[in-house]
This record gives sequence, structure tokens and C-alpha cells, in this order.
Amino acid sequence: MSIVKIENVRVLDPINKTDSVQTVYLEHGKRVAESSNVTETIDGQGKWLMPTMVDLCARLREPGQQQHGTLKSEGKAARENGILHVFTPPDSKPIVQDNGALIHGLVEKAMLDGGIYLEVIGAQTQGLKGNQPANMAGLKKGGCTAVSNANAPFADDDVVIRTLEYAAGLNMTVVFYAEEPQIAKDGCVHEGFIASRQGLPMIPALAETVAIAKYLLMIEATGVRAHFGLLSCGASVELIRIAKEKGLPVTCDVAMHQLHLTDQLIDGFNSLAHVRPPLRSEQDKELLRQGLKEGVIDAISTHHEPLSSSAKMAPFAETQPGFTAFDTFVPFGLQLINEGLFEPLEWVEKVTVAPAKVANMVERWTEEAGWALLDPQLEWTVSKESIISQGKNTPLINQKVVGKVIKTFAA
Repeated sequence: MSIVKIENVRVLDPINKTDSVQTVYLEHGKRVAESSNVTETIDGQGKWLMPTMVDLCARLREPGQQQHGTLKSEGKAARENGILHVFTPPDSKPIVQDNGALIHGLVEKAMLDGGIYLEVIGAQTQGLKGNQPANMAGLKKGGCTAVSNANAPFADDDVVIRTLEYAAGLNMTVVFYAEEPQIAKDGCVHEGFIASRQGLPMIPALAETVAIAKYLLMIEATGVRAHFGLLSCGASVELIRIAKEKGLPVTCDVAMHQLHLTDQLIDGFNSLAHVRPPLRSEQDKELLRQGLKEGVIDAISTHHEPLSSSAKMAPFAETQPGFTAFDTFVPFGLQLINEGLFEPLEWVEKVTVAPAKVANMVERWTEEAGWALLDPQLEWTVSKESIISQGKNTPLINQKVVGKVIKTFAA
């Protein structure tokens, strides 16, 4: 029996809605009563203790793209940064998430190799080709609770409606990463002054809002439970707000970087700022923050996408989009607190209980979650050496940030 005693630590408990300094005893990541069998004592003065986090969108790159990341490397990065439950979209290469029989093996490998609970989002259409519904019944049997077509287009809207009806009949959630392909076309950055000046192909906000508006009408018609991942536009918040006021079964999340970074970072063709959906305007950033504060946006995700260095070395428009995000998630979260957007317990709720509610897994998360000990004052430099993830692709490289998980306690 191994029991850790953490003295005088600030415990942020979103389940019981408490924020207080306590002495805590942990055994295999679970709180236990005061014990004399303590094997390790930690001085928690000035530290915070919070439940491990739930991430609604991260690409771990395995299977098929191990040059960017593996279940072992990205699982370790997630766990050491206090993230224990990770949802991954169904667009691995090759695509295996349309086969329920293969899902269980991925989940087992993620726990064995990386020490995380992998939550696989199943494919909405066969091979993500957008033509025929995937075998959702088989996916549900394999453990999937949600399906998505990720960033792949549908052949037509009739296919979308048929898949929504299928998912509704199985009580599965459909996850949309909303972008209208006929509007986005070959764009790679936000439609704005900097993109125009640099001559880069653009993705207007309309690409997102038109898609959301269309899908909301389909959701209303079919009654399917739906989640909109990775909102990037202020106007999208208003569409979701209206949908929720009408009582539609919808939820949404925003990537942490959209709450901090804007399209100003693409100046000078900085390929490390290439992400999809793209970094938007300052106004969009502020409206996303407001929507999160008001509860229109339910949760914050990492949108972790590790990439090898070569993936960012081509001309901007030809580079692969994505940020490595596990390692900077907590510093960005603490920045929201320091800037006055949230109280500490409010932020903790947005990255733990809130995403668990979105995924309809609060009870299971409560049973499986461990605890993360973080130092909210620790200053460190984001560098290739300090980033745990195999991917070093972040526009924060060589910048100083504040706050870090220093230990994760979990079974």
C-alpha cells in the first residue's frame, strides 16, 4: 500500500464545488482517509491540486503517422500534463475508426503504452469518404459513444441527414468540426488584412457559420444529440446560443489557443501559426472568451496535433496545420485566471467536469480520474527540450510561460 500525503495544498474540487487549503492523502490517485501508512510526504504550500482533465479533441497520430507522434509519446505527454481522458477524431491514416472490432485494441494500447484513457470517436461515413454511413451499430458495440466525419467533406447533404438519423436511433452523439468546403476551398488562414497582404488563400468566418447553421437545422429535424468542436468565430457563438435557447440537444467546445492567439501570428509567413480552423481576429477571440464565460461554450479542448519538424518546413500554405498543445494547456489556462476571465475553480470546471458532461461520462470519469498537482507560479521556457510531446510545433516556442503540472497521481 503506497499512500502519498500532500500538506497545505489548495484543493480545487469541481464535483463538490470547493476551493480550500487542505492536507490530502492519495492512494493510486484516489483520496483516502488520514493514514499512518504514508510512504511519501509532499509540501503543497503554494501548489494547487485538481482532478485530472478531459480533452475533447486531440490527435495522437497513431496508427499510421508515427513520424509525428505515438500513443506512447503523446499518452505520456497528456498524462504528465494532467490530462487522463483523451478523445481523438476518426481520421488516422489508415482510417481504422470505422471498424468497431479495431477500436478496443487502440484503447488497450493507449493505456498500456501511454497510461491514458483513450476515447475513440467513430467514423460517421465509411472510410470518411462521405458517401455511405459507417456501421455505427458496430462502432457502438466496439465502445464508441460518438461519431464524426472529422474534417472530411460529405458527398451531399442527404448523406448527412441519413447519418444523423442513424446516430439518433442508436443514441450516439455526432461531432461536427464545422467548415463548408465550397466556401473554405483551398484556404489556409483567416480572411483578414494580414492574409491579404501576404497573398495567402483565406478561410472566411462564413465557412464555419454557414456549416453550423445548416447542421443545426438538420439536428432540429432529426433530434440527434450533437457537439460542435473547435469553434473559432464569434458569430458561431451566437448560433449556438440561439440553438440552446430553442432547446436543441447541442454542446460545443473551443480550443485553448483560440482564446489567446490571433491571426497576427501568421505575419511573416510563420508556419508554426498554421492551424485549422485558423487563428481568427482579436474580436473573434474576445467573443469566444465571452461565450465561454457565459456558458454558451461548454468546455475547453487542447486541439493537440503533434507534427514532425519537416511538416512545417514548406511554404506556408503547403505546410501541415496543427499545434502541439498538451504542454501549454495549463499555462494558457492559468493565463485566463490571471487576466480575470475565471476564478480558479471555474477554469478547473471547464477542463474537467464540463467536458465529461459533454461526453456523458461524468460517473465514469469520477471513478477513473486521478489528481494533478500543479505549481501556478512556476516560470519555464517552452522549448524543444521542455516539451514532453514528440511534436515541437507551437508558435510559443522559446517563450516564457507560467504554470505547470509537476506530478500526476493516477492508477
